[in-house]
Amino acid sequence: MSSFWISCLSQFEQELPPQQFNTWIRPLRLEGEEDFANGLRLVAPNGFILKWVKERYLSRIEELGSAFFSSPIRVSLTLGDGKARPISDATRPVAVPEKRPNGFVSKAAPDIAPILLERPLDSTRSNYEKTRLIPSFTFENLIVGKANDLARAASVQVSENPGGAAYNPMFIYGGAGLGKTHLIHAIGNRILEQNATKIVRYVHAEDYYSDVVRAYQTKSFDAFKRYYRSLDVLLLDDVQFFNGKNRTQEEFFFVFNALIEAKKQIVISCDTYPKDISGLEDRLITRFDWGLTVQIEPPEIEMRVAILKKKAEAENVDLDDEVAFYIAKHLRSNVRELEGALKKVLAYASFHGQKIDLELAKASLKDLIGAVNRQITVENIQKTVADYFKIKVADLYSKKRTRQIARPRQVAMWLAKNLTSQSYPAIGEAFGGRDHTTVLHAVRTIETLRNKDNELNHDVHVLLQVLKG
Repeated sequence: MSSFWISCLSQFEQELPPQQFNTWIRPLRLEGEEDFANGLRLVAPNGFILKWVKERYLSRIEELGSAFFSSPIRVSLTLGDGKARPISDATRPVAVPEKRPNGFVSKAAPDIAPILLERPLDSTRSNYEKTRLIPSFTFENLIVGKANDLARAASVQVSENPGGAAYNPMFIYGGAGLGKTHLIHAIGNRILEQNATKIVRYVHAEDYYSDVVRAYQTKSFDAFKRYYRSLDVLLLDDVQFFNGKNRTQEEFFFVFNALIEAKKQIVISCDTYPKDISGLEDRLITRFDWGLTVQIEPPEIEMRVAILKKKAEAENVDLDDEVAFYIAKHLRSNVRELEGALKKVLAYASFHGQKIDLELAKASLKDLIGAVNRQITVENIQKTVADYFKIKVADLYSKKRTRQIARPRQVAMWLAKNLTSQSYPAIGEAFGGRDHTTVLHAVRTIETLRNKDNELNHDVHVLLQVLKG
């Protein structure tokens, strides 16, 4: 693989969520680097990926190429059959459609949503194009521990009996990188294994929004509704991205009702508990509570070690227990962080031609683990805020509600939510055992006041700079 494309893949892996990276970028193949002056060629496995990359990622690839080669480059897209389809400026998307307060999009907006409202049952399309499921995300290769055993067990039940009243809808929540996306793909893959005639579709919330935009622009809402209501299983990922998108929420409300009434399965993932999702209509939040809600928590150390060894095995590397334990002990927040650390160790060993042992792991992860050790904590935030506002840390735990105490407490809660990976309930517990709704109210209050109160906004800005160093 070319050095530029390795660099490009690495950059996109940092910029995109894993499901988007694996779906749109990883399948591409680069040709023509040996003669980049005449343009590079990206080979896409199918027309859908070609169209999506053209409209969303091409300009970024050219930007990365220009920086890498220190010279402007042109990139064309080619299907696997070798039929080149150069991308001209005339066919490249331009501005993002104007969003209005009611959530609608201007009719004059360009076509930014290349979602094809295809017929659900079209044997000429590949299974991937019909489902958007990643085949490698299965129950069999999911590491199970206390952090996710309930979520996995419930997911297996859903896959065995899709549409069952007890687990419909199923709502999976947890922080980034804990395996929510893996789990909902596993549900879809298991359902199709058992019944290939089921119409299953994985949709990221941003893609669903794009579908709504396209349907609005092309006046094809009838086709949009027919397509989504024809599904037997809808797997919706990262529903928090519906925040503030009123028309999208409205359309999903009707799709949700139609599928539930028809006893079709809905699985939804989110980074927070349903009632804590900001900017979502109450009627949707209420419906999310109809079925089963399960949480995925950060993995315990035994599970982290098992994950590292499983990932290493996939790379044909025998990872020593001592090395796996060292990485797992220092990196605790999520699976994605563990995977990134392992890649860094493997790359370091490859570049230096050395065996992977504890000393090499320490050397390769020195900067990463040093940064983690300096990570901002809720306790650090509380002390910093108390010092700044000249109050006692104990005041932040207390039941005092005077403005002199209440506002710094709200600021501290806002900082804890934005600078740490702690959940609303965990933050509430750290502030004297308060309810998670109190933390949610504090976060929303500070977000609103920052736009109105210049003095408060200045205080928050200073605290952010102090805490981030």
